[in-house]
Amino acid sequence: MFYRIYLTILFCFSLLMSSPSFSETYECQASDPEGNYLDYLNEFAELVDDLTDGEVEFEFVAAGSLVKTNQILDAVHSNEIPCGVSYTHYWDKEHPAAMLFGSPIAGAGLGIDNISFYSWFMYGGGEKLYNRLWREMERDVVGFYIAPFGPEALGWFTEPIASMDDFRNNVEAYRAPPGLPGKTYSDVGVNAVTMGAKDLLPALEQGIIDAAEWCCPAPDREYGIAEVLKHYYLQGLHQVVVNGDLIINKDVFKDMDKQHQLAIETAAQASLMKFISMRIYDNGKALQKLQKDDGIELHDTPDDYFTEYSAAAYKNIQELKKTNNFFAEVYDSMEKFAKIAVPFWSNAQLSNAKLGKAYADTLE
Repeated sequence: MFYRIYLTILFCFSLLMSSPSFSETYECQASDPEGNYLDYLNEFAELVDDLTDGEVEFEFVAAGSLVKTNQILDAVHSNEIPCGVSYTHYWDKEHPAAMLFGSPIAGAGLGIDNISFYSWFMYGGGEKLYNRLWREMERDVVGFYIAPFGPEALGWFTEPIASMDDFRNNVEAYRAPPGLPGKTYSDVGVNAVTMGAKDLLPALEQGIIDAAEWCCPAPDREYGIAEVLKHYYLQGLHQVVVNGDLIINKDVFKDMDKQHQLAIETAAQASLMKFISMRIYDNGKALQKLQKDDGIELHDTPDDYFTEYSAAAYKNIQELKKTNNFFAEVYDSMEKFAKIAVPFWSNAQLSNAKLGKAYADTLE
């Protein structure tokens, strides 16, 4: 009797061990076209695959492959697609606090840069608030930061600018990001206009605009802006932090094994460091080519830009605080963190900046 039971258990166990492991593939749309960005996302997918022994597979496809970019959030919410990658601040029309999580203008007016932001997120209460953001927007999704950009450059100009007066008076039209960043440029007297990537280069070539920001040296060079404009300013405040996140349908995520959920979270955290590291090197290589091969001139942004733009950004943020309670709660959390962390981090960063600048100057 017991021998038969033992054989039955042994037989069932052997079937279990010999049966193929369960595997699920999730097709996710990115908000960017094919290229290095998709290559990076596929690195994330490979890490998840390794951590789950091939039981969870993400397949990333280029922008527009499944839905329009501005439909990603709703498509994931409704489970039309199980997941997607976009930028948190794209949804600021759905909720103004999305800006604080995705691209807090001028460091939220609190001096928070692209490194200290993640200190707030991981240890200052930001992650809990980020998880609430989707509920505040009434979207059934789960989000993970995986692709941090920034700080973004002030951009490209026809002629050098030595002051904000030059910016206001000598630039006919400047391509700026949509939403609050562009509004803040308008507030300081810059004629800011918004347009997408496909329209940017034709607008420059046709003289519709004579200055522009897009992102950073590597993407900027890829778009070919240096073929039209030659004066480049790295330091900008409109998007010091830019977060790309993976969003997964909430029911899809809940149906996953707990270990698989943990694998995705772990891979996302690893991706933050990997992406920051990759962007430093890629942008460095691109900047070198811009200067040596494309003949661009690199300039320092005028000092009065920082004071004027920061003041205008702070004013806009204070106005938003009055209109939305959750926005105010997120901002108050960031402010509490900034009062503790920013005085240390900003002064420590001066050493890093001066150290690097001293070496960079010897190369010139």
